[in-house]
Amino acid sequence: MGGTNVWDAEWEVNEEQARTLIGRQFPQLSSKQVKRLGWGWDNTVFLIGDEYVFRFPRRTIAVGSIRMEGKLLPKLEAYITIPYPKPLFYGEASDEYPAPFLGYAYMPGDFPIGLTEERRALSAEALAKFLRRLHEFPVQAALKCGVQQDHRNLTDIASRKVKLEGFLSKVVEHLSPEESGVIEAYISRLQKDRVEPVNVLLHGDLHFKNMLVNENGIVSGIIDWGDLSVGHPACDLSVAYSFFPPYARGVFFETYGGADEETKLLARLIAVYIPILILMQAVDDGNEDIAAEAKSNIMRALSD
Repeated sequence: MGGTNVWDAEWEVNEEQARTLIGRQFPQLSSKQVKRLGWGWDNTVFLIGDEYVFRFPRRTIAVGSIRMEGKLLPKLEAYITIPYPKPLFYGEASDEYPAPFLGYAYMPGDFPIGLTEERRALSAEALAKFLRRLHEFPVQAALKCGVQQDHRNLTDIASRKVKLEGFLSKVVEHLSPEESGVIEAYISRLQKDRVEPVNVLLHGDLHFKNMLVNENGIVSGIIDWGDLSVGHPACDLSVAYSFFPPYARGVFFETYGGADEETKLLARLIAVYIPILILMQAVDDGNEDIAAEAKSNIMRALSD
C-alpha cells in the first residue's frame, strides 16, 4: 500500500540481539534457545526455551505502555478470570537497546483463526465474565499506575467514521464487491456523532490476535495488554460483534450485566474499525491468513 504506516518499527531487535540482551540481564536464561514468535504494532515477541515469552518495544510510543504493564498487570490477578501473562522479568534500557522490556511465563494456545460459529459461541459466558470483572477494577488505582484516560477519544463517532472511510478506500481492492458494499452501507447509516463518556479499566485491544484458544476452540488466554487504558467499555465489548455470532450476543451481554444502545452502537463500530486496521497491516505484510480472518471479523460484526 506504500508510504509510512503507523505500525512501522522505529527500531528492530532480532533473535541474536534478544539473546544477548536477555542473557546479560538474566544470566539464568542465557543457555535457552531464542525464537521470534512475531510482532505487532508496538512490540516484537520472542519465545525463550519453551517456558517464557519476552516482549521488546519497537516504537517510542510503546515504552510507556511496557512500563505501565509492569506495574499494573500484577495488581489485576484478583480480578481476572481468564489466564493472562504476568511479568516475571523486568528488563532495563541500555546502550545496546533503547527501551525496557518484559518477560512472562509462556502461555500455550492458538489464535482463534478459522473457528466455526458454534465454537466461538462456547466462550460467550466466559469472555463476558472476564470483561465484567476487569471493568470493575478501581479506575483510580489504574491511573496511579500510569494508565492513560481516553487518549484515543473513543466516544467521538464522527471522527472515527471519517477515518473508517479512509481506511476502507485503502483496502477496497482486497474486498469483494459484496463485502465493500456491506461496509459502505453500514458507514452511511452511522448518524450519531458522539456517545456519553463512561470510564472503566479496559484491555483496550481485544481482538483475535490478542486472544488464545485451546484445542477445543475455547478462549484460554488474553495477551498483549499494552493498550490498557481507562475509557468507554464499548472498546472491549466490541468483541461481542467481531468474535461472536449474532445468536451468542444475548448470552454475552446478559452475563456481562447489560449494555445500553449507545454502548452497543459504539461497540459495533469498533468491531469494524479495529479489524480494518488489522486487514491493512496484513495486506502490507502479505499475510493472507490474518487478512482473511480480519475480513471474517468485519462481516460477522455487521451481521444480525
